[in-house]
Amino acid sequence: MNYRHLTPSMSLLLAFEAAARHESYTRAAQELSLTQSAVSRQVQALEQQLGLSLFRREGRQVQLTDVGRLYQREMSEALGRIRSATLQALAYQSGSGTLRLATLPTFGSKWLLPRLHHFYTANPGILVHIHSRIEAIDFETSQIDAAIGVGSHDLPGLISQRLHTEQLVVIASPSIANEVEPLTPQQISEHVLLTVANNPHAWGEWFSHHRLPHRTMRLGPSFELTSHLIQAVRAGIGIGLVPQILVEDELHKGELISHGESFASQRSYCLIYPPRNEALPSLRAFRQWLLAQI
Repeated sequence: MNYRHLTPSMSLLLAFEAAARHESYTRAAQELSLTQSAVSRQVQALEQQLGLSLFRREGRQVQLTDVGRLYQREMSEALGRIRSATLQALAYQSGSGTLRLATLPTFGSKWLLPRLHHFYTANPGILVHIHSRIEAIDFETSQIDAAIGVGSHDLPGLISQRLHTEQLVVIASPSIANEVEPLTPQQISEHVLLTVANNPHAWGEWFSHHRLPHRTMRLGPSFELTSHLIQAVRAGIGIGLVPQILVEDELHKGELISHGESFASQRSYCLIYPPRNEALPSLRAFRQWLLAQI
């Protein structure tokens, strides 16, 4: 077997990867600053070299074949490793680097950003680019180096560094519950209960923790962002159940009142990244700082 035959040129691979990701020669050409015909010729040259049909042509539309989709998956991972290796080499050469970090929006604004200047003080040569994400990260296509998320820390193919167990606390506006004594679990269950879309089972866990019947649960509006739920609680719309680290300022200022002790949910905050990024100097420095902070 001729190994040169199994190692197409990078220009052919980049054209195929972009065309496969978009399933469009036009969008691939825009991304690569080429003409549509140039992308088409490079994909055809790759197909001829491999002896495979990677795309089906239907008029002006192109769709991946089954073997094309398999090739794309493997090729995207390989190109991601090449890009990561280049970034690592550049970072080692300069002794610093950048970190592209995805984080939950409310965690980023309420906990991370107020503390990030301490990281810059300790690591003046590193830049952290913050990207807000709610959904799971595809590290092969997003160019994100690492992410802070909450959920299970058992993620196949990824390294998940557990930061701490999520501690949930019941919060209410002083206008709803201004009693001297905190509300009892039974009294809390009689209020409208607000939820966050990515953790719809939080109140169910809380009811089970306090041995309350789930049928009495009065679920109210659901919110995509925890910050929106917090604002809704402040406005007196209902009672919320949120991570305690996200409402410390409001509780300290008396803008919100907590009722009962916090309890550990079944989820954890985690720092997540693909194994290929583990040696990135910027990620290593950030991980060490984050673990010490949290």
